[in-house]
Amino acid sequence: MMTLVLVGSFLALLTIGVPVAIALGGASLLYVIVEGVQPHLVVLHRMVGGTDSFPLLAIPFFIMAGSLMNSSGITARIFGFAMALVGWLRGGLGHVNVVASIIFAGMSGTAVADAAGLGMIEIKAMKDQGYDLDFSVGITGGSSTIGPIIPPSLPMVIYGVMANASIGQLFAAGFLPGLTMGLTLMAMVFWFAHTRNYRRDVRFSVPNLWVATKKAFLPLMTPIILVGGMVTGVFTPTEAAIAATVYALVLGVCVYRTLSLKRLIKISFETIETTAIILLIVAGASIFGYLITTSKITDHVADAVLAITTQPWAVLLLVNIFLLIVGCFMETIAAITILVPVLMPLVERIGVDPVHFGVIMVLNLMIGLLTPPVGMVLYVLARVANISLDRTTRACAPFLIPLIATLAIVTYWPSMVMLLPNLFYK
Repeated sequence: MMTLVLVGSFLALLTIGVPVAIALGGASLLYVIVEGVQPHLVVLHRMVGGTDSFPLLAIPFFIMAGSLMNSSGITARIFGFAMALVGWLRGGLGHVNVVASIIFAGMSGTAVADAAGLGMIEIKAMKDQGYDLDFSVGITGGSSTIGPIIPPSLPMVIYGVMANASIGQLFAAGFLPGLTMGLTLMAMVFWFAHTRNYRRDVRFSVPNLWVATKKAFLPLMTPIILVGGMVTGVFTPTEAAIAATVYALVLGVCVYRTLSLKRLIKISFETIETTAIILLIVAGASIFGYLITTSKITDHVADAVLAITTQPWAVLLLVNIFLLIVGCFMETIAAITILVPVLMPLVERIGVDPVHFGVIMVLNLMIGLLTPPVGMVLYVLARVANISLDRTTRACAPFLIPLIATLAIVTYWPSMVMLLPNLFYK
């Protein structure tokens, strides 16, 4: 009965359009009132306590770092470097699209920042070179999902806090799966280039590559500094986020001088707004997750799934299907904060490492960014390309194939995911 009150009221509030954060807190308050065991102030106490976390300080800094990179002309330099590196392949700009996203992933940690910043450059360039608009939008959407997998990653930070897992290990675990995503997407580009007879966009030239490398050298150092600093223990993931912001600020203001005071103020306010939204969700999810745990809902879910099958591969298959469905209807941060307390007891009972499961979960939810009705990347690309949401969805659909293939690899090849965490942290 009490489980129905908690979950039912939450779903009812979502159905009538209440924001996720308010729905989480409201459902939790109603549960506490109806139960009558815990004091009402426990809701407020848990919500405040849920945001009192040092790792969460990384959130505003990673958000701001991505915005600074987009506003400082750094994305154009990254695109130029990727063009010189792989633009000579058939379907060159499609490969450039993927490589640029891999590089930018090491700076921003968000898919939406990639789609909004690089996407504007990439789609225009591909359109000018005669590529089909649907192909241009599709590969841009597919490649943008690499952002939160390759470190640094905003969703990984949230997952690490909710699951009490090492954020450093999560960052390390995402590197090889992110590269795998890039390779499968490039394989898809090869196929499109062959079937549609796309040409090579540029001739390979060592001098051109050298010039592009020099122009993009300082931005290219960002992921090296961040990842290298975390691996060597020079700074924590939270300190890495601060370092990324300071570095992007120095490049934009002092080196390239493309960042005005007016733009900096605007970025700061946008960062504050986005951070506030995320932290409200985390606060609401903290009390919601606490009540889910204390009411034994997690145990009931685990028992129900294990009653169907006890085979780890089958359980992971069911979890993947569930997360893919959730990703269609729920925003990434909200899904992580709500579902981690529910699913962690289940995956731990079948012997799945929390770090490995973190990569599985985030990758599932990144695929959700390309599926309606809540796929944020779809809305961004529709605006950038100036086309309808329906057309954007159809354009991105073929690129779900390589992403789901990568998900299967990540799910059932744990040694690949855990190679770098085991190498550097154990």
